[in-house]
Amino acid sequence: MLKSTTILAGALTAAIATTAAAEGELNLYSSRHYDTDERLYSDFEAATGIKINRIEGKADELIARMEAEGANSPADVLLTVDTSRLERAKDAGVLQGIESATLEERIPANLQDSDNQWFGFSQRARIIFVDKDEVSNPPTNYLDLAKPEYKGMVCHRSSSNVYSQTLLSAIIENHGEEAARDWAAGMVANFARAPQGGDTDQLRGIISGECDISVANSYYFARGLRKDVKGLTADIDQIQVIFPAQDAEGAHMNLSGGGVAAHAPNRDNAIKFLEYLASDQAQEYFSGGNDEFPAVAGVAKSASVSKLGDFTADDVDLSKVAKNVPTAQKIFNDVGWE
Repeated sequence: MLKSTTILAGALTAAIATTAAAEGELNLYSSRHYDTDERLYSDFEAATGIKINRIEGKADELIARMEAEGANSPADVLLTVDTSRLERAKDAGVLQGIESATLEERIPANLQDSDNQWFGFSQRARIIFVDKDEVSNPPTNYLDLAKPEYKGMVCHRSSSNVYSQTLLSAIIENHGEEAARDWAAGMVANFARAPQGGDTDQLRGIISGECDISVANSYYFARGLRKDVKGLTADIDQIQVIFPAQDAEGAHMNLSGGGVAAHAPNRDNAIKFLEYLASDQAQEYFSGGNDEFPAVAGVAKSASVSKLGDFTADDVDLSKVAKNVPTAQKIFNDVGWE
C-alpha cells in the first residue's frame, strides 16, 4: 500500500507544481481534519496507483490560496465542509464543471451543484436537542425555536459559523425571507447565553444546565454515542434527539463535498478520485469513520448513526440554498445575532 504524502508547508507548493502533471499523482487541498479520512486516501492509492499529495488548512484559506495561485495552482481537488463553502469556492472561480456519469448516477441531484462544479459526498443533519427533564413541550421544527415560550432556553453557534448561515439560508428557501427574519429575531430573544463555541459545546450546554435546547449537527451527537467525549458521553442519556419538520420539509442537511480545481494539472485523476468518494466503500468510511450519513442511497450507515433513528430529510436543492447566504448574513446582522 502506498503511503500518502501530507504537505503542510506553503513553501513546498513550487515543488509540487514542478511534478504536478506527473503520471499517477493527485494534489488534494483539503479542509477536512478527520484522522479517519486516512483510510479513504490509502485505499484509493492502493486501488489506482495514484499518489495523493495533500495541502491541508482552513477552507477560506485554501480558497484564497487557490485564487492567488491562479493558473499556476497545483491543486487538482478541493475538499471542504458545508454547502456555503463549496458555493464560495465556485463563486471565487477556483472550481470547474465536469462530466461524470458515475457522479450523476450516484449523487442525488439536490446534493450537487447545478453546474457540476461541486458534489456532496457525506451529509450531516442539523437537528434539535433538548433536556428530557426540563422541556415538557419540545419544539418540533426550526421555526418553533423562536416561540416566546422558549425564552432564555436556547443555545446556538455564532452567526459567523457556516452551519448557522446555511441553516438560515435553507429557512429562507423553504419559508421565505420574512419568516426567516422573524425566526432569527426570535432566536436572539430566546438565547440562554451569547452564541459561542462549536457544536459539541452546544450539547455540553444541555448537560451543564446552561441551556435546555440546542441545535447541532448529528455527527457530534453520534460521536458521543460511539466513543467517550468529555462533558457529553457520560450524561448523553439526558438529551433527547428531535429531527425537525417531519410533517413539513424535513430535517436540514448540510454537506461535506468537493470539486475539481479550475486549473487541475491532473484532471483525469481528480475525476477518478471524486468518483471513488461516491463508491460504496468510501461512503461506508464516511459513516463509520466520522459518524456521517452517506450521500449515496442504499449505503449502510454505521452503528452510531443508525442509533439516531430514521427520519425525513429536507430534499431542497442545496445549490439554491447556498445562494441565499449573503441574505442570511444580512439578516443576522440586522437582528443582532452575534
